[in-house]
Amino acid sequence: MHKEARVAHEASEARKPFYRILYVQVLIGLVLGVLTGHVWPEFGAALKPFGDGFVKLVKMMIAPIVFCTIVSGINSISDSREVGRTLVKSMALFYLLTVLALLAGLMAVSLIQPGAGMHVSVATLDPSVAAKFTKQAAASGFADFMLHIIPHSFFGAFADGEVLPVLLVSILIAFGLSRAGDEGVAVTKAVASFSHVLFVSFGFIMKLAPLGAFGAMAFTVGRYGVRSIGSLGLLILTFYIACSVFVVIVLGTLARLNGFSLWKTIRYFREELLIVLGTSSSEPALPGALRKLEQLGCRKGVSGLVLPMGYSFNLDGSAIYLTLASIFIAQACDIHLSWGQIASMLGLMLLTSKGAAGVTGSGFVALVATLSVMPDLPVTGVALLVGIDRFMSEARALTSMISNCVAAITVSLWENACDREVLARELGQSGALETAAGTSIGETTLGEDQSWIATTRSAA
Repeated sequence: MHKEARVAHEASEARKPFYRILYVQVLIGLVLGVLTGHVWPEFGAALKPFGDGFVKLVKMMIAPIVFCTIVSGINSISDSREVGRTLVKSMALFYLLTVLALLAGLMAVSLIQPGAGMHVSVATLDPSVAAKFTKQAAASGFADFMLHIIPHSFFGAFADGEVLPVLLVSILIAFGLSRAGDEGVAVTKAVASFSHVLFVSFGFIMKLAPLGAFGAMAFTVGRYGVRSIGSLGLLILTFYIACSVFVVIVLGTLARLNGFSLWKTIRYFREELLIVLGTSSSEPALPGALRKLEQLGCRKGVSGLVLPMGYSFNLDGSAIYLTLASIFIAQACDIHLSWGQIASMLGLMLLTSKGAAGVTGSGFVALVATLSVMPDLPVTGVALLVGIDRFMSEARALTSMISNCVAAITVSLWENACDREVLARELGQSGALETAAGTSIGETTLGEDQSWIATTRSAA
């Protein structure tokens, strides 16, 4: 049934007009957004609610989708020790990638030196810009962050919509169901069925992705425009170069060592990446990425753990931003940092890059948190960056998204929880199936859904 449904789906995809394909529609939305924001700046800036509304709709679905994916996935793993191994390997990989991301940012800013020659006086910087983020940064220390993972109540985890508290609740419930015996079968089946309904509903929301991308891009160009780049254009270029080098060299090498192609992986997740580009947020791509990882042959119990964890512990785009922005401020203010001071700063950033996870504008908040405890750099230096931060947030989100997808596939392969034949076949077909709930996101292929539900129930 599953194979027949796939063949029928591929035939329907071949007949579908190009303008009905979601990633084409998102591309059109992005282009129209840029044009609208450039030609009619005030009108473009007023379109911000379209982008914000789409992101809020997706965030509304993230908590229950993560819960159902993790509960049904972990419950299908017979050996509970596999969960522990997955968590340890994931965290080890996340910290390795974070270190390499910090070094990538440091190398790029040291070689290109975008702040050299600016000769900015610290006394002329506006302290009110940093003050708005200082309190938020102080509340996002590592210890507070770890305590924040524990929700105030069971339903509080879902009410707040943050990934890590939902992850904690999901793991506890999954282990509870695995020990409940026959009494837990009904709950497991209900979770599997509810998960199917959620993904079909999410498919309807994704039909609004082109409108959301259009509104978000029109706002960015209309509100800030290319004129706001000005003399800081070299800094933006340096950041994009650093992100590109990290993706191509570090993530490309990681993918090659584990037997899959980075470029085919990027192409497979193209729709999710375009949505991230349009909204400057990786959260709208989480549900779709979870389903595509399953399509790639990754076991739900492993990929469903690694990807949500990566959203809080593997923010490589933000890590690159931290070192690059900090050294840029030092260059612009004519502050010389010794290698010892830089090494101390990197160690601090390993903590602040995680402590600010889940906070709105986490990259900027983590930067303020770092500078607040670094006596050698002025925290008021963030005033130099606030006007262009929006142009850098897209690269931060895209880099982190690509890194998390590659990490999820890698850990699944390490745990022998990914079918290499399926992985090679799916990547070769560049993501013909957009969700397990159907065809291009939002359309349903009945045979495939029935196969997926049957598989989930038999595993339970």
